[in-house]
Amino acid sequence: MPQDGSASVGPALSRLIRQAIEQNGGWLPFDRFMAMALYAPGLGYYANPGRKFGAMPASGSDFVTAPELSPLFGRALSCQVGQALAACRTDAVWEFGAGSGELAAQLLDALGAAIGRYTIVDLSGTLRSRQRERLQAYGARVTWVDALPDTMDGVIVGNEVLDAMPVQLLHLDGSRWFERGVAAQGDRFAFVDRPTALRPPSGAADGMPAGATIELHAQAEAFVATLGERLSQGAAFLIDYGFPQHEYYHPQRSTGTLMCHRAHRADTDPLADVGAKDITAHVDFTGIALAAQDAGFEVIGYTSQARFLMNCGILELLNGAGVPALAAAQKLLAEHEMGELFKVLGLSKGCSFDPIGFAIGDRRHTL
Repeated sequence: MPQDGSASVGPALSRLIRQAIEQNGGWLPFDRFMAMALYAPGLGYYANPGRKFGAMPASGSDFVTAPELSPLFGRALSCQVGQALAACRTDAVWEFGAGSGELAAQLLDALGAAIGRYTIVDLSGTLRSRQRERLQAYGARVTWVDALPDTMDGVIVGNEVLDAMPVQLLHLDGSRWFERGVAAQGDRFAFVDRPTALRPPSGAADGMPAGATIELHAQAEAFVATLGERLSQGAAFLIDYGFPQHEYYHPQRSTGTLMCHRAHRADTDPLADVGAKDITAHVDFTGIALAAQDAGFEVIGYTSQARFLMNCGILELLNGAGVPALAAAQKLLAEHEMGELFKVLGLSKGCSFDPIGFAIGDRRHTL
C-alpha cells in the first residue's frame, strides 16, 4: 500500500479528473486521463509522496527497477556510457526519469572524472527530493532541470522512461477503430469509445480481431523526436520493456499491454485507485526508432537487456560474487525475468562509434 500519506490524494485527484472530464464535454481521451493520474501536481502517482521504488513490498514500494535490483546494472551500463562519452568528446550525461537516484550513483561511481556534468530531468518534485538526498555526495556535478534546453550535447540515459509516457487507446469494433476515452459514471470512471481519425501504424494491426484494444505512443515518439532535434552531438540509450512493431501489434496481443503496478502486484484496471498505482504500457520500439531517425538520430543498436549487459561485461563483474549478487543478476539476465522482455535501443548523432553493448546479438533488422 502507498505510504507517507499518499493514500489521501485519491479523492482529490478523482475530483480534479472529473472536473477535466466535465470541461471536455463529458469525455477525456485516455492519454489525458493517464497524464493526470500519473503527473497531476502533488496528486498524480509520480507527483505524490508515496514510495515507488524498492525491492520488497514491505518497504511500501510498488515495483523494483534494475538499478535498485543490482548495482551491477549501472556498472555494466557504465561501459557503454563511458565509450560513448569518449567517442562523442563530451563529459555530460543526461538522465531522464532518474527514479530513486540509484542509477545516477552507479554511473557516477563507475565513471568518476569522465562525467563532469550529470543532469537529471524529472517532472516529479517528490522524486527530485529523494534523488538530491541520495546524490548529495557528488556535489555540484549533479544538477536538476525541469525542461530541456534549446540545444544540448552529451550521452542520454533513460531507464523505464518511455513506458510511463501517456498513450492513446484505440478499440476495434470489428470494422472501425474508435478512440477509447474516460467518462464519469456515478462514483466510478468508465471507458467510453468515440469515432476518431486516429489509426494504427500502417499495416501494423492487420488481422486484429473484433474487440481488440491497442496503444499508440505519440507522446513517447514526440519525446524522442525532441531529443533528436535538440541534441547537437552525443548518444542515447533507452532501456524499457517492449517489442518491435510486428510483435507489439500481433493479433494474439489483442487486449493491449496497459498494466498497473502496486505493492509489487500487477492489475489491468487503470481507472481504479487513481494516483495510488503506476500505469504503464509496453514500448513499440519500431515507432520509437523511426521517430528518432526522422529527427536526425542514427539507430546504432537494438537488443535484449540480457545481451546488452553481457556485451558490457556483467558476467565478468560477477566473478567471485556471492549468492545474493548472483541471484539479483539472474533477474536482470534470465529470459523469464527482465533479460528478454526488456530491450535496449541505442541512438547517436554527430559522432560515430561501434557500440560495445550491441557487439553481439544486435536485432536492428527486426525493427
